[in-house]
Amino acid sequence: MKIISKAKYIFSILAIFALAISAAALAKRQEKSAPPAKPGAAEMERVKFYLGEWDYTETYEKSKQLPDGGQDTGVYTSKLGPGGNSLINTFHTQGPYGDFEGLLILTWDPKEKAYKQYGFANDFPGAILETGQFEGDALIFRGEFSMGATKVAIRNSTRLVGPGKLISEEFISANGAPEKLFLRIDATKR
Repeated sequence: MKIISKAKYIFSILAIFALAISAAALAKRQEKSAPPAKPGAAEMERVKFYLGEWDYTETYEKSKQLPDGGQDTGVYTSKLGPGGNSLINTFHTQGPYGDFEGLLILTWDPKEKAYKQYGFANDFPGAILETGQFEGDALIFRGEFSMGATKVAIRNSTRLVGPGKLISEEFISANGAPEKLFLRIDATKR
């Protein structure tokens, strides 16, 4: 009886060992046959926090253009673009400064190893191009454009501050002057 028990025990150990080797070989084979990760997939995954509909308030700092500062409210909608290679963001703001509509297209540029954001709006022709990277937990975009003889540099910092809440701050600099906070956006996901 003891010999049969030992034989069953040894057979069981060998069967488990063989099963483990087979499972490891199968996993290795599946690893090799898995398609390579799509360039930019990880970077686009990181910006999916934007997806959905957001209610937001824009708070403008006091400036020469806006001596009293001010607030507008709006709705921001973000969805995946074709193949998940971009985010398409639309927004509409209403308030004392009128109606403002815009479109932002955000994507990852593998050659530059940076995010690119193309901004279009109802109150200016063409597009504003910004380049971005994560700096810690904030997504920072920088860009430049001209308004007549004035060269304007912009920096936008967006970060999640809690579940379904984000803050975006827009800083501007004219003709190389020190940058100043121009606008703060507080958004809450619907």
